[in-house]
Amino acid sequence: MLKIINEGAKSDLPFSPAIVAGEFMYVSGQASVDAKSGAIIVGSFEDEMRRSIANLKAILEAGGLSLDHVINVKSYVADQDDLAQYNEIYAEYFAKPLPTRSTIIGVLGTKLKFELDCVAYVPSTRQAAS
Repeated sequence: MLKIINEGAKSDLPFSPAIVAGEFMYVSGQASVDAKSGAIIVGSFEDEMRRSIANLKAILEAGGLSLDHVINVKSYVADQDDLAQYNEIYAEYFAKPLPTRSTIIGVLGTKLKFELDCVAYVPSTRQAAS
């Protein structure tokens, strides 16, 4: 089964917000953009990270899932000095058991401070894992 998720958060760029392929949902990178227009919204690191996660959450919900279905996260942090705050905020959104995660630093250029993408498991949440 393949299903395109085109709701939750928009982008002006040429990609689908998410695609469900079999038992997995792949969500494209979500940054600090207006969910309706796709326009970048510049702010503090915290503002940008929270807006990015809100967009991710909206896309997951459009596909009938939640952050608890996420099994893998890739995060992109522009400035290494934001890593402590990144870990604090991340823990507010992702409950234990935590998803696997990779964090890449210094790759966003000058427009964005944060971005993340994920893979979610459609049939179940992490909390149901053995």
